Amino acid sequence: MIAGERTAPWASPVRRLPATTGYVALLLAIAAWQATLSTGQQARFIRHISSNVHHLEVGKWWTLFTSALVVDGVPALAGIAAVAAVLGLAEWRWGTARGVGVFLFGHLVATLLTEGAMWLMRLAHVPGALTRARDVGISYGLVATLACLLALAGERIRRAGLTVLTAALTVAWVVDHELADAGHLVALGLGVLGARSRWLRAAAPGAVPPRSGVAPPVHRRGHEFQCATRDSNPGPTD
Repeated sequence: MIAGERTAPWASPVRRLPATTGYVALLLAIAAWQATLSTGQQARFIRHISSNVHHLEVGKWWTLFTSALVVDGVPALAGIAAVAAVLGLAEWRWGTARGVGVFLFGHLVATLLTEGAMWLMRLAHVPGALTRARDVGISYGLVATLACLLALAGERIRRAGLTVLTAALTVAWVVDHELADAGHLVALGLGVLGARSRWLRAAAPGAVPPRSGVAPPVHRRGHEFQCATRDSNPGPTD
């Protein structure tokens, strides 16, 4: 660093978390704009960006992405804070591509599976098929990312965290029977599934914790074995 040059305390986290920073800023801006709208205008906006069977059938596939641009069901600041914490931790640990990839994987696939179930219910003339349901929010991606973080954590945190998260989401679904509640359980499963991928495990710190007292790894080169230590073949000493 050049003498006399100072770096703001928030600059390093922002540089390391570009996706989280940008997404949180966008959510804050949209939430602030929504607060200026009337109740009717807010309802029309949500209906326009919501992903549902009707929108997908008429070709509005962009709603798969726009549905994740608002916080729904909880206070906006609480939801945005949860995104900052969970997505930020994922991006910090795994990098931007993997962190965003898990979030999008959970959001998009959970949305497609839940809306696909509604579409099949309508084809089978099953009562309760909601083709124009309001389906917006950050929760699918958030749950999938949190589940993935827990699945790649230490054994105690993994067992306790996934157990509590599964129980909470199951109780919510049993009590409310909402489409989003079913989607949360789907997102939970997607997050755990994503944690098993080699692409993600390769970037997960501590995925294979080192064991004390274990001999250093041995690499085979041709017919020779060489111990991978810094002291192998030491150079001449003075």
